Amino acid sequence: MPAHVLILGGTTEARRLAADLAARPGIRVTTSLAGRVARPGTVAGEVRIGGFGGVQGLADWLRTHHVDALVDATHPFAEAITAHAARASAATGVALVVLRRPGWQPVPGDRWYDVPSLQAAAEALPCLGRRVFLSTGRLGLSAFAHLTDLHFVVRSVDPPGPPLPPHTELVLARGPFTVADETELLRTHRIEVLVTKDSGGGATAAKLTAARELALPVVVVRRPALPWGVTAVPDEAGVLQRLGLGAA
Repeated sequence: MPAHVLILGGTTEARRLAADLAARPGIRVTTSLAGRVARPGTVAGEVRIGGFGGVQGLADWLRTHHVDALVDATHPFAEAITAHAARASAATGVALVVLRRPGWQPVPGDRWYDVPSLQAAAEALPCLGRRVFLSTGRLGLSAFAHLTDLHFVVRSVDPPGPPLPPHTELVLARGPFTVADETELLRTHRIEVLVTKDSGGGATAAKLTAARELALPVVVVRRPALPWGVTAVPDEAGVLQRLGLGAA
């Protein structure tokens, strides 16, 4: 049984996993948050805020704090930290478990356009609609900044920094959102096309249902590949099994 588990967090699954582990006698759990959200929710166990300073910094932290298991439960698009976790695990011998909720899959009625990146999403937009609901988070909006003829509605928990598209309307809100919420937003802002990352899970899936019901096209940015040799488990139960803990 691991004595100290470090969770690279920021997702709902990471929060649930921390609560499960913190309730088990003899296990110390620390969750690391990047600090990009001004008011993160409550997390069970210990919490640290901020980056590690690259692969070497993470490896040093694992050694210094006697970590037995490293769980990467970051966002599916946190490509850099996942790569760092894999390399730090290899350097220290600390076991790594990657937790990734399954991606979304289209159902009948969906009008999805799969693209490999935000840049590819920007290239696809002019042919699909002029009023865009850009639901990709506040990072990476610079990929759309050159689209001066389109109107963007951007939803984010915290205000995004520049550069932004010149015609941007900002909606500050924290989910989860219902289908009714998303339908109202799409109708109120006269949205013609939705752009989203394939985050997976149910917390942000309502916008896909709303878009389907309104027959709107959806540009879906697919996830980056995991580092070579790294596999993922789809849920907290898979993490517990990998850690030899079984169910609570």
